[in-house]
Amino acid sequence: MAERKSVLKPAPRRPELERLLEESKKIGITDEELREQRVSFAYGNAPKGSRITRESAKAASLRIRVSR
Repeated sequence: MAERKSVLKPAPRRPELERLLEESKKIGITDEELREQRVSFAYGNAPKGSRITRESAKAASLRIRVSR
């Protein structure tokens, strides 16, 4: 059997990625950007062969309200 590498060691340092993540935390998102993300998620996760289109996902996002 092939020897496997341990996955329990710490992840390598990625200073550029860490800097970008910290910067992104400071940036807000508009309601329109959030709606577009929801549409993209719904469309991208629709089953193959379904009748869901990007337009139908967008129309649904305007009707469905997310509450807290």
